Amino acid sequence: MTVANTPRISQLQELPLPTPAFSYFPQTWGWLVLLLVGLAIFATWAFLRWRRWHRDHYRREALLRLSQLQDAITDDKQRLHALRELPELLKRVALSMPNAPEVGNLSGAKWQGFLQSTSPSPLPADFSQQLALLAYAPQTQLMALKPEQLDSVFSTCKQWIEAHHVAA
Repeated sequence: MTVANTPRISQLQELPLPTPAFSYFPQTWGWLVLLLVGLAIFATWAFLRWRRWHRDHYRREALLRLSQLQDAITDDKQRLHALRELPELLKRVALSMPNAPEVGNLSGAKWQGFLQSTSPSPLPADFSQQLALLAYAPQTQLMALKPEQLDSVFSTCKQWIEAHHVAA
């Protein structure tokens, strides 16, 4: 064998890739239409979910503040302030509701009626009175409240904040 006839590595060529046995493009237009309809449904669902998440921002903030208030009632120094702030928190939530009626001046039976009408489950009949007690009762009366009473009020507030109806 001569040196001139010996193949060299520089003479090697890369083989072309074989064509796939099937096409990645749908064979019928029906599959493409089905894909586009599915994407449109998903995009609509994602948009509506995002809009609801954005609209319920005030709820998430209120639930976070409610949790902080509930933690604060265990501390004797912060207990009075936390109890006084609870009715204010519910009023702020009601004022933050999208398309909410005028609730700033509601009190007593009208406030109870508003809370009841926007709640999907029944609230205690004296809920607005409990809130008024927290807002206006003397300090000694608030400090004497039993933990069971406070847990009941906080759980009712949490239930209302989480599930109240919003007229959209």
